[in-house]
Amino acid sequence: MNRGFASYRSPRTIALVGKYHSQEIAESLRRLAEYLYERGVSVFIERETAENIGKKVDLSRWVTCGFNDIGAHADLAIVLGGDGTMLNAARRLARYCVPLVGVNQGRLGFMTDIARDDMLTCMDDLLDGRFDPENRMLLAAEVTRDGKEIASNMALNDVVVDKGAIGRMIEFELFIDGEFIYNLRSDGLIVSTPTGSTAYSMSAGGPILNPTLTGIALVPLCPHALTNRPIIVNDNTDIELRIVSADDPRVHFDGQVTLDLLPGDSVRLRRSEHKICFLHPPGYSYFAMLRQKLQWSERPKGP
Repeated sequence: MNRGFASYRSPRTIALVGKYHSQEIAESLRRLAEYLYERGVSVFIERETAENIGKKVDLSRWVTCGFNDIGAHADLAIVLGGDGTMLNAARRLARYCVPLVGVNQGRLGFMTDIARDDMLTCMDDLLDGRFDPENRMLLAAEVTRDGKEIASNMALNDVVVDKGAIGRMIEFELFIDGEFIYNLRSDGLIVSTPTGSTAYSMSAGGPILNPTLTGIALVPLCPHALTNRPIIVNDNTDIELRIVSADDPRVHFDGQVTLDLLPGDSVRLRRSEHKICFLHPPGYSYFAMLRQKLQWSERPKGP
């Protein structure tokens, strides 16, 4: 059911998705569910979240359901956890156009704007429609073998093709819009969205891209030729990676879903037809977030 993103302005049904196996998450989720209920909101608890957290706190009074039902009925979803929890929810809900709000219960939390201690004080702004929407692109990927598709997935952060557990390098060919670009021998290649530019891509020396940009970053992992540098291509580009030789090649989607590859396989990437909408609290600034998370303003510690 594709309802667009308009319903977040006056949400009547909100789904809660939490990181599993955490007492702090359990208590935060219970408090949030009770607060929303008191404000007249219908509350859904994502099924796996309820099954795990329900062992720590009583969630029996709330409706539990899977991501498909959340997509069909929820006006928005609040994700309690870190970026990993947000990535999983985004991939599961993108096709339903359900906006996401992040409550940071992890460490860095580039995608989870609200601090745990500020969670309830931000809810009035959310319920009164004062959060600001921001759309983020996703990557659509398909893996082909002998000319046939064997798998497909989406990624909000990145798709990574790498050498797997064995130490030898992987070799593959890169094509952009059907044009041969180069033959790369390396530990792998990160194909990153602007959202993912502060994740694995940044650790590998890739550029930080503002999420409002329309671009895709290609970042080699430990390339054998030092002239293989990160490049940015337009987001309407078709990208193909053809595995030439490797002992244990794999492809990873947001670092959460992994598929084993074989020499001769192709991984084809493009901008997904779906997008995800993040809802930011009043006063949110992407660069202020970077200053805080990356400690750009911190002075060196020492005598």
